[in-house]
Amino acid sequence: MCRIFAGQDPGDYEPVTRRLRLNKQSTSIRLERSFWVILDGIARGEGVSTPKFISTLHSEVLAQNGEVQNFTSLLRCACLKHQQMEMDRSNSIAAE
Repeated sequence: MCRIFAGQDPGDYEPVTRRLRLNKQSTSIRLERSFWVILDGIARGEGVSTPKFISTLHSEVLAQNGEVQNFTSLLRCACLKHQQMEMDRSNSIAAE
């Protein structure tokens, strides 16, 4: 089992920094490449650019929670939640 995880391509977990605007402020976000791939896919599915998706998410979190303690962690967890929802959807289709 550990070979699956230990043997993954190092490029998948290489940190990648992207510059974007959040609430009209220029900033940069550093995430592992695998998370950027997922975020790009989520944004594409929503019909928006990745920066637009991330900016909208940031605004919605601010509106709902008043602040964002660790936005990069929130993005990673959003990716995990998305993957779980996709897995649940696949499982329910397979069960039909």
